[in-house]
Amino acid sequence: MRKNNNQPFKQKNNEFNSRRTANNSAKPTRRPANKKPAAPVEEAVVEEQTDFVIGKHASLETLKTSDAKKINKIFLQDGLKADFVHDVVKLAKEKRLIIQNVPKNKLDLLSDRQNHQGIILAIAPFEYASVDDIFAKAKAREEEPFILILDNLEDPHNLGSIMRTADAVGVHGIIIPKHRAVGLTSTVAKTSTGAIEHILVARVTNLTQEIKKLKDRGLWIFGTDMAGTDYRKWDAKGPIGLIIGNEGKGLSPIVKKEVDQTLTIPMVGHVQSLNASVAAGVLMYQAYNSRQPLV
Repeated sequence: MRKNNNQPFKQKNNEFNSRRTANNSAKPTRRPANKKPAAPVEEAVVEEQTDFVIGKHASLETLKTSDAKKINKIFLQDGLKADFVHDVVKLAKEKRLIIQNVPKNKLDLLSDRQNHQGIILAIAPFEYASVDDIFAKAKAREEEPFILILDNLEDPHNLGSIMRTADAVGVHGIIIPKHRAVGLTSTVAKTSTGAIEHILVARVTNLTQEIKKLKDRGLWIFGTDMAGTDYRKWDAKGPIGLIIGNEGKGLSPIVKKEVDQTLTIPMVGHVQSLNASVAAGVLMYQAYNSRQPLV
């Protein structure tokens, strides 16, 4: 019975396949040769290899200090009559850079709605230094190394603020981990107001192992902890490394094991914690006071 019932179905199916084969034979077997790809690959690569410097102060500092080869283009807001425009045009002519006048909404888009102040630079990706570069900088200044170590800092505004203070107090360089931490971005550059052009930043795969290497090279390592020594007693002379912990978790346990001495910032108010960049600023200036005492 099943065999007889399936006969009509088989016959219809065969007729359908025959019609489909006949129809397909009439279709071209190749795509037209002039068909264009959906998206140009080259444009995507250029986008990935471009960073931005946003805002007046950061842009002017970059124009003054960076090699012209690092700056791809200057985006300037149409009709902008700010005082700094004259300086931008002058520096652009000296370095033979392209200025493109664009509407404000274009700058809003490029800056992700940040306060761009009418200017954005398109630049090559921010370059990282090596730890050896940081030691070389200290040697060139004939100073004992002063290195800042950031343990999984996540907020780009904190990193930018820390770089600004680090430049002010004479830190020779900053070490950050490659993973689970903020790197050098346009937001960092803007917040640093140009300090990113002067502070060396090295990225390392294993922060704990790098701290051990720093100790082997003669550095004393300091970190923050609620039960530490009052920072006002800190003698920061000599080769030192100062670790600043994550915004929420502080120093990770594995990093804390490598610290030679912990420091605490006493507080008498109702809030018993400080922003990472503020705490870093307090400690960096104590180090500066210790290393550059008043005569």
